[in-house]
Parts: sequence; C-alpha cells; structure tokens
Amino acid sequence: MKIGTGDGAAAVSREAEVLRVLGWSGHLLAAGLGPGSAWLVARWFEGPSTWEAFTPFRENGTGRRAGLGAAVELCRTVDALHGMGWVHADLQPDHGIHTPGGVRLIDLAWSWREGMRPPPVTGVGIDHLVPPELALHGAGDMPPDAGRAADVYTLAATLWTCVTGTWPLDYPAAGITPKELTSDQLRTQIATGRIPLRAETPWPELQAVLRQALLSAHQGRPTARELAQTLSSLAS
Repeated sequence: MKIGTGDGAAAVSREAEVLRVLGWSGHLLAAGLGPGSAWLVARWFEGPSTWEAFTPFRENGTGRRAGLGAAVELCRTVDALHGMGWVHADLQPDHGIHTPGGVRLIDLAWSWREGMRPPPVTGVGIDHLVPPELALHGAGDMPPDAGRAADVYTLAATLWTCVTGTWPLDYPAAGITPKELTSDQLRTQIATGRIPLRAETPWPELQAVLRQALLSAHQGRPTARELAQTLSSLAS
C-alpha cells in the first residue's frame, strides 16, 4: 500500500492512473483520494528483485547463470513495455520483481507514453542511474524514442549496479564526491558526459555489453531488445 501526502500525493495519484491505463491484470487493487493525500493498493509480487538475483555473484562470484538469466528477463520485460509505447522512466535495481510468471515492473509513477506525459520536472529517478541527456531535464517534450533510449541507459546502469554493487560512474576519477553535492549539482556534473565508468570488472563479458550501452550517445544506444539478445549470446 502507498500513501502520499503533500507533494507525494501527486506521484501516488499518477501511479494509480498509469496502472489503470496500462490495464495490467491484477496489479492495481484499489486507489483513492483523501484530504491532501492519495493512496493505492497494489498486488504484492513474490520473487527476488533484480538486485537480489545478483546477490550470490556479488558476495562470492557464484550464480552467474541465474544472474545472466535475470538480466535478460529484465531487458525483455522493458522491451515489452516499450513495445506498448511506454517509457518506465524510473528503472532501479529493485523495480523489477522476478516472479514465477515473469518479471513484473513496479513503481510506475513517472511512466509515460505519447499523450500522457509526466510533469516536466528534473529529479526523477536515482541520480547515479540517469543518462547525461536527461540529467538537467525532465521528460517534458521528449519524444518517445528518446525516452526509450534513456530507459536503456538506466537499464544498463541498473544491471551494472546489480553486478558490481557500485554505481557505474567513477566519481573519484573525476574528482567528484557525491555526498558533498546537492542532487542538482551532481546532475550538472553527470550532464557533461565526462565522468568515466568504473574500471572494476568482476564480470568482464557482461560489463563489456553494458559499457557499450552506457557510453553510446542516445541516438546510437541499443534497444532493450538488442540488449537482451546480446546478453543472451553470453550464455552460449
């Protein structure tokens, strides 16, 4: 159950609206408004998050097959969402739940499609996972294709974080200490596109695929489907 008050009421109300429009069976159970508040009840999905699916690898280097499978499943689920004309806009390591019936995406307050845009605000999503082209901008007037390309960057950054346990960008190499910066200041640095990726590669083959997606300009990024296909080839 989610309850939002003040500024949070708009986000909860919007997530309920997104879930109604998406029409995902059994996801939204109930929703409503109260005095200065909004609430919703969504189904609890049983299964590990993508972050949890990679826990054995992060802890002792095991579980590669399960981790790679989870990565491919998440990419395919994001591709299916894109195929419906939607952009998630807030992918994170805990926003994909791997159930026996497939991956279920959660936290859709900022998801959008043509004709149903989120407010043109910055600050949506985790700073460390936001692509450079979005760091200083909200979804606003972004065309769907660019929104899906932004999703792919965040998808690759999410998987990198699940593999390594660290954010993809190497802040120390750029002389940046995120804790000393406000969110806006950090996003200004990210928007330059000059912060390198971390050099540590506990899973070189998988990270090489993610690195290509993270370093590509948004016009040249792979689609979520192409990312799934390339990751699938690592299993052969």
